Order: sequence, then structure tokens, then C-alpha cells
Amino acid sequence: MTINSWTLKRWAVCGVGLVSLAAVVLATVRLTQQQQVEADSNRVFELRIYHVVPGKLPVMESRFRDKTSKILARHNLNVLGYWETEDGSDNSFIFLLAHASREDAKKNWEAMRVDPEFQEILKSEQAEKTLEKADVTFMRPTDFSPLK
Repeated sequence: MTINSWTLKRWAVCGVGLVSLAAVVLATVRLTQQQQVEADSNRVFELRIYHVVPGKLPVMESRFRDKTSKILARHNLNVLGYWETEDGSDNSFIFLLAHASREDAKKNWEAMRVDPEFQEILKSEQAEKTLEKADVTFMRPTDFSPLK
């Protein structure tokens, strides 16, 4: 029995297709298992909305840009992002942090509060008040949340 080149090509294409399918299945199973592990973790997110004294938003942003963000990072307070409202009408400065657990968040915030460099920022805040009030919300991701 002789095998022509078309038959070999067909078998090669089928073989490549099967190997590709197997790779996709393995990757999907692995990702699914990884997401289940993440969903069972104690990770929490902290949403902070700082209501700023009218006209002082640039001062607060400058403090965070130049000093506070570095201190937060030093104390494992992992900021995912900073925002301001799009129209700027309500003087809000918003940021989101991720913590391994609520206990870690508490421990890291306590360490930051006693940091001498942060104490200087607090003195600066007392001298030039920028913050009217802060809303702080801890959030736990749902099992179907894309961000865990």
C-alpha cells in the first residue's frame, strides 16, 4: 500500500489539530483550578473616597503623587489606582487598595500611621486642611468577579 502526499498532509493537519485541542483543554483546566483557589482566598479590597475641601484637590493630589503613595507602598498598602471624578464637581479623590486579608490591612495601616514620614504629612494636613471627610469601604469579591 502506498501513501500519497495528500494523505500524509491530512494526517499531519489532524495531528496538529489534536495537539492544539489538547493544549487548550489543559490550559482551560489549569486556569479554572487557579480561579477557584483565588476565589477561596481572604483577599479584600479597600475603597477610599476622600471628600476634599473645595479648591484643595490639587494639593491633595500633589501630596499623594510626591509623598503618600511612596509611604503606602513601603507599608505594603497596594494601591490599584487613583481617580478623581470626571467632571471634578464634587471634589472627590478616590483610590482602591488590595490586601491579602482584612488583618493584613489593619496591620499595614497601623505601621503606616506611626511612620515618621507619614507623621510629617499629618502635620502638613493640620496646617493646610485638605480633607473634609473620608468614606472607607472594605469589599470582598464575589465568586464570579473577574477581579479577585
